Amino acid sequence: MSPHGDVLNDSHAEVIARRGCIRYLLQQLHRAVSGGHSSVFCPSEEQGKWRLQPGVSFLFFTSHTPCGDASIIPMTDSPSQPRPPVASVKGREGTGAGGSMKRKSEVPSEGPLTKLARVDEQETAETRTEDRGDTKTSFPSNSSKSEGYSQTQATETVSHASAQLERTSRDPPDSAGLSGRVPDVHRTGAKCVPGGAADPLQPGTGYHSTGVLRVKPGRGEPTLSLSCTDKLSRWAVLGFQGALLSHYLQEALYFSTVVVGKCPYSKEVMHRALVTRCSHVTDLPAGFSVSPPELLQSSLEFRFSQAQTELQHRATQGRISPCGAAISWCNVTEQPVDVTANGYKHGVTKKVLGTAKSRSLLCKLELFHSFLSLVSATEPSARPRSLRSSELRTYWDYKQASSSYQQAWEQLHSQAFPLWPRSDRKLLLFH
Repeated sequence: MSPHGDVLNDSHAEVIARRGCIRYLLQQLHRAVSGGHSSVFCPSEEQGKWRLQPGVSFLFFTSHTPCGDASIIPMTDSPSQPRPPVASVKGREGTGAGGSMKRKSEVPSEGPLTKLARVDEQETAETRTEDRGDTKTSFPSNSSKSEGYSQTQATETVSHASAQLERTSRDPPDSAGLSGRVPDVHRTGAKCVPGGAADPLQPGTGYHSTGVLRVKPGRGEPTLSLSCTDKLSRWAVLGFQGALLSHYLQEALYFSTVVVGKCPYSKEVMHRALVTRCSHVTDLPAGFSVSPPELLQSSLEFRFSQAQTELQHRATQGRISPCGAAISWCNVTEQPVDVTANGYKHGVTKKVLGTAKSRSLLCKLELFHSFLSLVSATEPSARPRSLRSSELRTYWDYKQASSSYQQAWEQLHSQAFPLWPRSDRKLLLFH
């Protein structure tokens, strides 16, 4: 954890995709306040505030169920083992499990950072503890409807990340709310948040507790990041825009739909994990609401999923392990692609650590600087009232000044997620 906000601490696909979308939204707001055209925002009735253009909505796609509670799925007769290979749309067979699997994530060669190989014959299972072993892709996209027809805009954000789903073969948990008996549940490596219910770790049905907050596993030091399931559930109440963008928005931004690719899946479990836990939250401030997304599954399987990788893997290629890089693309005019490894920009050397050259465009500091650029581009008289104080200095100051967002978070925290850990204030005082 860095007190300068310059390290990307969570590189799971869902988080990378959402942060890339924030980059896109910041640019769209920058155009709007500068008098240009935004395909997303238009002025609202409240001074200094903006709202979505009519017909614009946001959809979130992930090629695999989110880590954490949504991945605790009863095993059934549905295919969960490697299936026949998924053919490339463009027929690029050379990018499969052969040569590209030996690419490495280049990171500083000295200090605590080490190179992480995608395939390493010397690696043991214990050295790669992630919540799923597949390479996963996630992205939010927006759609606009006008003049009697529906037009889906180009995908705004795409990200790739890696993770691992642990499997056994016993009985399903009774709390899954599903009828019938199955041998076991798919397991998640995400650990229960301290202070609450713990996993019983009993055989079969008694292995996991369900409906609880979980801290996702990761490489190196124990992570403080909550599981992607928990974050998606939180976004269904607070919106995915975060505290900073909330200064400019009349209403929070919610995903109308969450689509999961072909993989072990249960709509009942997804509903339990993403909807049920927050459905009772009340007394939210204006602009916020409990907004559960529609839950859908695609019949398309990600070509580079764990199952597909295992199917095409040959013993001579060494052990399969998740790639150490996180790749993001978003529809912005400058530097749309961001590739990181171990929280830093891919390929950086020790010499540039601590400088802008080493920072991911998705880290807190870079997103904060983009937000400050947006504030500077807004005429002082046109700024939201919450941004007119001369005492705003640090990242912490600007987040706390977003009073409606903070009120909504307090209601969610007290009514649904009392064990959600708070960020150390000392880590948020950068500027």
